[in-house]
Amino acid sequence: MEAAGLDSDGKEFKNAQEMWREQIGDEGDDSKKTQWYREGVAYWEGVEASVDGVLGGFGQVNDADIKGSEAFLNTLLHERFAGGGRNQRLVALDLRRSLLRVLSLSLSQDCGSGIGRITKNLLIRYFNEVDLLEPVSHFLDAARESLSQEYYVASDVHKATNFYCAPLQEFTPGAGRYNVIWIQWCIGHLTDDDFVSFFRRAKVGLKPGGFFVLKENIARNGFVLDKEDRSITRSDLYFKDLFRQCGLHLYKMKDQKGLPQELFSVRMYALTTEVPKKAHRTRSKVQANRPGIII
Repeated sequence: MEAAGLDSDGKEFKNAQEMWREQIGDEGDDSKKTQWYREGVAYWEGVEASVDGVLGGFGQVNDADIKGSEAFLNTLLHERFAGGGRNQRLVALDLRRSLLRVLSLSLSQDCGSGIGRITKNLLIRYFNEVDLLEPVSHFLDAARESLSQEYYVASDVHKATNFYCAPLQEFTPGAGRYNVIWIQWCIGHLTDDDFVSFFRRAKVGLKPGGFFVLKENIARNGFVLDKEDRSITRSDLYFKDLFRQCGLHLYKMKDQKGLPQELFSVRMYALTTEVPKKAHRTRSKVQANRPGIII
């Protein structure tokens, strides 16, 4: 990615390659890369396992986030599966936590499945089984406890099945298990190489007709590096370049509405392994430039 970017201290980089060399060293420097991931997990180990905690103090955006995700998911299920999938046994994988960021010259907060917020409020209502992946153990414990209440693990119709405590860069899903792999506010912790490697591995986890949903913060240009939690917010063009490297095709995208203006824009991408038979594009509004920098 050749576009310039900056970090949360305002330091500028000519391109992403320059930034990655500084953060994780040259290829083969495993110690710096290991440190990058260790520090990212350590940041989240100090965050409270609550909706407000994983949403960086912006717990009030939960309803708007779920509403936007549900509308997007509904459209995809009806376009991709006969009858919206109601006559099929659907299985999803939830990889999310939270990476909400604020417009400012200082920095804010930021990641897999977290405490199971998206599973409990959305996915488990549409899928017969949902697996959760989260590298921070106390978040996964909170998700397991939350989803053990009422019918979430007891029902044979809709249930949380597997709880994986593992980092995204090391996870490989079971072959042909999932109709949907939902990745929200966590991919920013992966380096570019691990981003591409993850999606190439994860493609084998999709059933025929299955797809990925990636929901992430979007930088207006280039990228913004958060030095505190070791994550990167990428621009739309940056993401699309990585999708190409992964061998994925953009099926549909949509902007999230109803979030506070001081936060990054958030965009949803539906990605498939096959070339879409027809273009499914939604026009996103271009945000006017604002004086702050989102970090």
